[in-house]
Amino acid sequence: MKVESSINANNALFDEEFETMPPGQVRRHQDGLWSAQWDFVRSMSTFYRGKLSRWIDREVTLDSLQELPFTEKDELRISQEAASPFGDYVACGEAGVSRLHRTSGTTGRPLILANSAADAYRIARVGARSMWAAGLRPTDRVIHCLNYCMWTGGFTDHTILEATGATVVPFGVGNTRLLIDSIVNLGINAISCTPSYPGLIEQILRESTDLRPRDLKLTLGLFGGEAGLDNLDLRNAMEEKWGFKIRNANFGLSEVLSILGGQTDWTNDLLYHASDVVFAEIVDPATLQRLPIEAGTVGELVCTHLRKECQPLVRYRTRDVVTVTGVDRGPDGRTAWRFRVTGRTDDMFNVRGINVFPSAVRVAVESLPQWASGIFRIVLKGDGPYDRITMTVEAAQGLPAADWPKAREQVEAAIRTRVGSTADVTMVPFEHFPRTEGKTRWVEKEA
Repeated sequence: MKVESSINANNALFDEEFETMPPGQVRRHQDGLWSAQWDFVRSMSTFYRGKLSRWIDREVTLDSLQELPFTEKDELRISQEAASPFGDYVACGEAGVSRLHRTSGTTGRPLILANSAADAYRIARVGARSMWAAGLRPTDRVIHCLNYCMWTGGFTDHTILEATGATVVPFGVGNTRLLIDSIVNLGINAISCTPSYPGLIEQILRESTDLRPRDLKLTLGLFGGEAGLDNLDLRNAMEEKWGFKIRNANFGLSEVLSILGGQTDWTNDLLYHASDVVFAEIVDPATLQRLPIEAGTVGELVCTHLRKECQPLVRYRTRDVVTVTGVDRGPDGRTAWRFRVTGRTDDMFNVRGINVFPSAVRVAVESLPQWASGIFRIVLKGDGPYDRITMTVEAAQGLPAADWPKAREQVEAAIRTRVGSTADVTMVPFEHFPRTEGKTRWVEKEA
């Protein structure tokens, strides 16, 4: 799926006119898009005609949008159970649906996602902005290693990669030995996968070949689907080992937009690439009041579609907690605001009055590569609140068992410093936990 018939590989930006648009002009553009979208939603979506009945005859602006109630993921699940398969929040007829997906279901019953041809085009275009910002060009060959099932990470992200003009190899997951052979034999120079997948590739290289990661000659790693890439020590260690540039190029939510944000070469923060398709609010997790998008703001990301035909969402709570890191124009002219994802309100747990995010624990563990591999599991027994963080941590490769007590002390100290909570750490051997091609689950719950 090529978004543009001809793409100039020398362009610094994929969509220069929009990506360099001043914030005030972006907002005026959003106002116009929302006016049309609001008319569409209130006339076509049975779900929102009921949910927003008090406002349905009013002219709701992006400023007054904050007066409307939030849309919760559980509401969408209930809607789909009652009106299978799309739910009554669908706003187009069967003839308008050109593609179906399903969410991964990692946080509950999977949702069935419907997109029109226009929806799919916009998803690919916004995603291509992110991949282009990350460094992917038409002259690259990229092997895509996410699951080609109904999850959007496989096929939809493939179309995003293609939209940049790059040559895309649809590999999927599994058969890592064949993946290695394909990278070498086809002259692949870029890989799209989860951040944890290179660990499995390294394991296969050690066990079945004489090759080292750098021998694969990859120059660009496009990652998404997991947290952890904010840890500069981890990134630097991976880049040194593999010889590629690391980019977190794939932050998004399947039910909203496959990719909302990604990194470029002048910042380790994420650029919000989707302002002409998804209106973003940041709300205080405690008061749920809208906060200004300015440097230093911390809150939950809430999304409203400005252009969506099949399953438009209004004030959808993503549960992602973000920190805004900048709103000034970048050195390349991009005006997108920048942020980091610092946790999720739905995986947060409480330890002696302190709210703990697994992503923060991961940063602490990954800050000690001489003591720990970076792979761990948090074990939550019961519903909490909890007295301490109970967890199992892999020792670093080659670390003697005699040094594990010291490693445990170092990990526990790092968690106290970075998270503010007491941890009870059990050390286990390197590669105790299986490496996977997909998302790694960092928390295990026991009754």
